Amino acid sequence: MIYYRQEEKTTYHKTMLDSLDIQQRYGFLSSSPASTFSFGKRIGKKLKAGSIIALIGELGCGKTLFTKGICVGLGVPERQVNSPTFAFVNEYQGRLPVFHIDLYRLNTIDEEFEIGMLDYLAKANSGVIALEWAEKALALLPDDHLQVHFEVLSARKRRLKLIGFGEKFGSLLGELGGQ
Repeated sequence: MIYYRQEEKTTYHKTMLDSLDIQQRYGFLSSSPASTFSFGKRIGKKLKAGSIIALIGELGCGKTLFTKGICVGLGVPERQVNSPTFAFVNEYQGRLPVFHIDLYRLNTIDEEFEIGMLDYLAKANSGVIALEWAEKALALLPDDHLQVHFEVLSARKRRLKLIGFGEKFGSLLGELGGQ
């Protein structure tokens, strides 16, 4: 596994009407599924209540495996964590409540409202949200969140680009870079 860090304070436009302040960027090259899981676990150990993790990437890129690592880092038994593709949401209890949401099968923002997306975003104040296929709901996310972009490099290798929006995630990524 290789870590690289790119410190940069810039502005990212979520929509034409509003913009978000990027506090920090961090990159991670994963050489295996075990490495992706371990990195997720490392992040999970650092998360605090109110954390929203937006996972973005193609099918099979490692979003669920990374989420499993986050959950284990938060104290959720690994065997309890699985993909919520057909249930839309799985809830786990660890050090903090975890709401694992998968938007893969949803096509419109109306469908996101139907599954109670806004209610889950409100619940994030007391727990953690791991949101797979988050690109379908970026407009609904609060300004303070962490985006994790997955890029498939080969059958086992992945590049993860983490972008921290807001102070909380700028600090978290800064801590990762300092280790």
